[in-house]
Amino acid sequence: MSEHLDAQVPLDLSFVDSGGSPVTLAQFFDGTRPVILTMNYSNCPRLCSLQLNGVFYALQSLDWDLGQKFEMITVSIDPQESPARAQATKEKYLTVYHRPGVEGGWHCLVGKEEDIQKLAAAVGFGYVYVAETKQFAHSAVTMILTPRGKVSRYLYGIEYDPQTLRFALLEAADGRIGSTVERVLLYCFHYDAETGRYGPAAIKIMRLGAVLTLVILGGALMVFWRRDLRKPKHSIAGAADTAPQPAADSSKEPETP
Repeated sequence: MSEHLDAQVPLDLSFVDSGGSPVTLAQFFDGTRPVILTMNYSNCPRLCSLQLNGVFYALQSLDWDLGQKFEMITVSIDPQESPARAQATKEKYLTVYHRPGVEGGWHCLVGKEEDIQKLAAAVGFGYVYVAETKQFAHSAVTMILTPRGKVSRYLYGIEYDPQTLRFALLEAADGRIGSTVERVLLYCFHYDAETGRYGPAAIKIMRLGAVLTLVILGGALMVFWRRDLRKPKHSIAGAADTAPQPAADSSKEPETP
């Protein structure tokens, strides 16, 4: 496996979906929603099943439905796999996922060997056919693509942390999906390649804390100034005009000129 971060997936590649219809990859990238990409094959004896089980376990923990905030594509690396076989695999996992109306969000594709190899080369996915066992040797990796088809993140293994998957999708979408709170949380985390998870970013948290402190302080000063402006103010002249005047002395006779 060779990581090709920010590499552009060739969206003009042609495949056939599990319903038997010809498609191109471009149909699944709308410029808004990120895409989960896996490369598996239905006759895989074990690894592909473990990986897809892990992906759907993580998806079940998200409150986003498949096809709502993101799309998912699974491309078979076996050029002999039929659309009907891909459809059977799709139905199997959607039954486990058990969320109605999400069929259109997961695209299980089969295709010619040359197109499969071009896609694999673009994303750095290595695989090889082993004639002795009549199986494919490959790695277990899930790729997160941007809404325009660039590689954003690689998630390895057969188990996926739901928060890591959510953050990877948020990051790939560049703020186009998720709530404001989720985007703020993503700002405070960074991806740790060694652990394969997102962890707190101390510098970003400090910066955010400083900004929040300034906002709170500014708000408090604004309230203070507004209250101060509302207080009645009397001028010195006004105070003099309203001061009591001494009474005239009636005992004194008026002076004659």
